[in-house]
Amino acid sequence: MTTYQAIYTDRIRQEVAQIPGEYLPLLLEMIHLFRQSIALKPAEESFRQGWQEALRSEALPVADLWTGTENVSYCG
Repeated sequence: MTTYQAIYTDRIRQEVAQIPGEYLPLLLEMIHLFRQSIALKPAEESFRQGWQEALRSEALPVADLWTGTENVSYCG
């Protein structure tokens, strides 16, 4: 674990220690949902979801995806 990770892990532990016990199940659920929301889905699952959205006509034209990005600067 890097120093950066250790600092934040320690800060998270300090915050959790201050949470009343009756709220810990809700906090655990929030953490679990957060982790799921930032984790990348496997390619097969992502493709399946995209395919289902396309079949339901939930896809946007490519030109529409770029609308409003004219003033965005990219670092890379």
